[in-house]
Amino acid sequence: MRMDGKQPRIVVIGGGTGLSVLLRGMKKYPVDITAIVTVADDGGSSGRIRDEMDIPSPGDIRNVLAALSDVEPLVEQMFQHRFKTSNELSGHSLGNLIIAALTSITGDFVHAIQEMSKVLNVHGKVLPAANQSVILHAEMEDGTVITGESQIPFSGKKIKRVFLTPDVIHPLSETVRAIRNADLIIIGPGSLYTSILPNLLVPKLGEEVCRAKAKKVYICNLMTQAGETLDFTASDHIQAIYDHMGCSFIDTVLVNNEEVPPEIQEKYKEELAKPVVFDVDRLEAMGLEVLYDRIITYQNGYIRHDTEKVAKIIYSLIDDQLKEKIKSGS
Repeated sequence: MRMDGKQPRIVVIGGGTGLSVLLRGMKKYPVDITAIVTVADDGGSSGRIRDEMDIPSPGDIRNVLAALSDVEPLVEQMFQHRFKTSNELSGHSLGNLIIAALTSITGDFVHAIQEMSKVLNVHGKVLPAANQSVILHAEMEDGTVITGESQIPFSGKKIKRVFLTPDVIHPLSETVRAIRNADLIIIGPGSLYTSILPNLLVPKLGEEVCRAKAKKVYICNLMTQAGETLDFTASDHIQAIYDHMGCSFIDTVLVNNEEVPPEIQEKYKEELAKPVVFDVDRLEAMGLEVLYDRIITYQNGYIRHDTEKVAKIIYSLIDDQLKEKIKSGS
């Protein structure tokens, strides 16, 4: 509990399945969660809705709403249901269509998310990184530019940098306020170039994270990703974030200390993915506090972050920090 008697405020920044997995664990703790979610997805149902309605992509938002919801399992299953038909509904998620419908009714994407949050009894706040349609681009090392989040991992080339269009993108005032008032800021887990950086590259949003007084924790991915982070070590992930942001701002990195079994690694060989090497010496040389723990679990033979364990570690971090503040009287 904070000195003012309120719950500690945690801001979590990311997208994709990694963010949803983390939030399922975090919502069980007495914390005030704000999830800032990427809207750069342009594939599948999200991309079709974005292009047809000129609204931000709802897919990652939908997954986070489901992760933070407190409803009957059947209601969540319905919200996440994806149609498999031979007509225009094919591939669409019901949740994406509901968010799109609410955007039409309310006239505003953020308002639609707020209304959907009430319906799903969501723990905390879910905010898009921007309240407009944005497009992610990647400049490759050979100078070519790939457009579209869904296309970037399949270029077969090494990414030099990613950037957003249009040139003028406005962050939400609620997002800026949440970052400024946070007690702890969590970045990741998630695809480095297509889930993490699209949030931080929104003008002002990344700068606010750099300047924020809160402790910043990066939850590193467990496996590399072909087309994004092939052969990246943990410090390579953080260096890429620093290069894009032009500042060094992460205080703590959470890494896995358990060997991934050979039979699991074998499953990932086809997609050229392998366990991230956690180069602790280099991480410490970058001035980072390294939390080294068993944070993995296995689902259907695939590796995932252990949501319960990671949430427990994060809560202990915020708990320690608040105790320090109380001791110092600040």
